[in-house]
Amino acid sequence: MDTIAPIWLWSVFVATVLVALFVDFVVLKKQGAHAVGVREAAWWSLIWVGVSLAFNGLLWWAVQQDHGTAMANQKSLEFLTGYLIEKSLAVDNIFVFLMIFTYFAVPPAYQKRVLMIGIIGAIVLRTLMILAGAWLIQEFHWLLYVFGAFLVLTGIKMWWAAGQENSLDDNPALKLLRRVLPVSKGFDGEKFFTVENGKRIATPLMLVIALVGLTDVIFAVDSIPAIFAITTDPFIVLTSNVFAILGLRAMYFLLAAVAERFHLLSYGLAVVLVFIGTKMMLIDVFKIPVAVSLGVVAAILGATMWLSMRTAPKVARPPTA
Repeated sequence: MDTIAPIWLWSVFVATVLVALFVDFVVLKKQGAHAVGVREAAWWSLIWVGVSLAFNGLLWWAVQQDHGTAMANQKSLEFLTGYLIEKSLAVDNIFVFLMIFTYFAVPPAYQKRVLMIGIIGAIVLRTLMILAGAWLIQEFHWLLYVFGAFLVLTGIKMWWAAGQENSLDDNPALKLLRRVLPVSKGFDGEKFFTVENGKRIATPLMLVIALVGLTDVIFAVDSIPAIFAITTDPFIVLTSNVFAILGLRAMYFLLAAVAERFHLLSYGLAVVLVFIGTKMMLIDVFKIPVAVSLGVVAAILGATMWLSMRTAPKVARPPTA
């Protein structure tokens, strides 16, 4: 798998992720099971965005030293575009998390642990999928067309489903879990298992973590091909993806409080996926510059958010738990 990143930059990336996980999961865990407020979530969201941009600056410097300014500009733009796409798609992921937490009436104080585990699972899963995808695309170039068509179909499906009332009542995965896994009636703190009538059974929090994990898989399948349309460099694909995920926990608590204000965002994300999928299918005919892709994606998302603020939702998002 060809990448322009030097070996030492891979080491910096791994070290940065480990430190970030330590701060987010170990240090914050000492705070206990408390509900994360909007102010705290906003500050942490800004911190993670700042860390991501700082890493992009380091990427630019590293590439500039070995390959010149033009290539450094190209790679930093690829990172920024991929980061923006993945961050945007993570917002829709967050809305699904919100629906799951609301359906099971998970207290805000317990949601943090579920998100912590979900983020670790997402990082591991996406790393494996990205490395495998980079190898497959290098060996079988025609897969780019398949990924592109998949993104276009996903975008059309997302547009059709946007604004509709969602419910987990008929979710097949949840029905299967309830059949094979005895579940207690109520929560037992942050525990995933408890004892009832002398038997060890799962708590509703276990069902929640299972559904969050399944959501991670579904969204990884949707989002990873999108970034391969921007670049096939596995380092750029992996780093922009992982940095977008690192701030997911803080971003969830931030967006949960203002979910209804962005009721049109799914439409914007649908258009982004169709645009990226089309770009991928035309990659050998007409290459859209990365800077243009970044501008188009930013314009679509900006317009969607502006329209969301100026119009009332037809179907309200689920309220916070």
